[in-house]
Amino acid sequence: MFVDEVEIEVIAGDGGNGMVSFRREKYVPHGGPNGGDGGRGGSVILKADPNLSTLLDFRFQRHYRAERGGHGGSKQMFGKDGADLVLRAPVGTVATDLETGEVVADLVYPHQTVVVARGGKGGRGNAHFATSVHQAPKFAEKGEPGERRRLKLELKLLADVGLLGYPNVGKSTLIAAVSAARPKIADYPFTTLVPNLGVVRVDIDKSFVIADLPGLIEGASQGAGLGHQFLRHVSRSRLLIHLLDVSGLSGRDPLNDFEVINRELALYDPKLAALPQIVALNKIDVLADQAELEPIERALRDRGYPVFRISAATGTGLRELIFETMRRLETLPKAFEEAPQGKVVIQVKPTDDNFWEVRNPEPGLFEIVGRAVERRVAMTDVENEEAMERLHRLLDRMGVIQALREHGIRHGDTVRIRDIEFEFQDEAVLDAEIEAIEAARKEKRRLKRS
Repeated sequence: MFVDEVEIEVIAGDGGNGMVSFRREKYVPHGGPNGGDGGRGGSVILKADPNLSTLLDFRFQRHYRAERGGHGGSKQMFGKDGADLVLRAPVGTVATDLETGEVVADLVYPHQTVVVARGGKGGRGNAHFATSVHQAPKFAEKGEPGERRRLKLELKLLADVGLLGYPNVGKSTLIAAVSAARPKIADYPFTTLVPNLGVVRVDIDKSFVIADLPGLIEGASQGAGLGHQFLRHVSRSRLLIHLLDVSGLSGRDPLNDFEVINRELALYDPKLAALPQIVALNKIDVLADQAELEPIERALRDRGYPVFRISAATGTGLRELIFETMRRLETLPKAFEEAPQGKVVIQVKPTDDNFWEVRNPEPGLFEIVGRAVERRVAMTDVENEEAMERLHRLLDRMGVIQALREHGIRHGDTVRIRDIEFEFQDEAVLDAEIEAIEAARKEKRRLKRS
């Protein structure tokens, strides 16, 4: 079963929590903090496997989660790092983030690896937070959550030459005649339901890969036939061979077929229509008089296309077509350079760790979004008073408190960061309330004395 498009969700491992611990050794009075750090969470890695040719494995499992990091221990023992999760995909796979539309991986080399979701950092133990004025911190950081992404995986075949044409023009017969590929061949439209790849050997050290792309008819760019499903595979090609049925048995005009297919290429992606093309007039073996082809050849050559008369069934003209294809390919730039020596590792472009902003979606509610703030909140134990005091100091130094005031926040309003909500406590209001309480107490004592 050929599967060339699928959606999955990948979740990197969370970092392990830091440890709150103190030395309790005999003869060591006033033992200080010795909580260890949590381990890093495992990342999700996409790897190009040259032995795979379909995304079928992803059809049956859509959710993938890497291992989380181990928690820190006492005596400053570090938690174990989580194992990375490696997902194998065919060469030519493109991974796109469904939320942002960003291409996060394009596997064009065998064994190329790309980190598509980064594991979270381990939280620091309380040993990190000891200072000369705070010698016994009773809090530690929680592990950073791992990245979560919804990805669309698309397989785009890596072929030098794309074979185009209406159904039943002889594409499968041609690829079977010039390569070792054995596609299904029958006398009815849409015989080929999946793209076929074949290696064409021109000489001892010269060869190219050809792809038979099925289902192109009028309206293919909007999904008619099978064209929309497989047009993506043309995008990797450097050269197109356009097959036209000139036998007259189809009842269609070859020149009109040529215009229709090229129009569909342009509608799907203008870059496809701009690819160089060689036109092959197929099924000349059933023509009674080949002079009928001269007007078609003249019209195509006037537009700058090289034209060949061939019969894929009998082999007539195939040698000339293949040699001209090889000659043209040698003059065209390669779609991708040769793979570098060693393993290719490409990291996903990290998000801006310093970005954050304040939003006011409704009266009385303020949201703070951005990795810089969300990460600090996620790694804070909100049930620990000391940890919350530290978080407040961090947000104040970052300018978050001042930004909230500039947006008009008031005492008692709600502040939301990630999925946690806080009640904003205005220090000026609290100080005024304390002063009012103290004044009331003084007045009460005065009245009692009098």
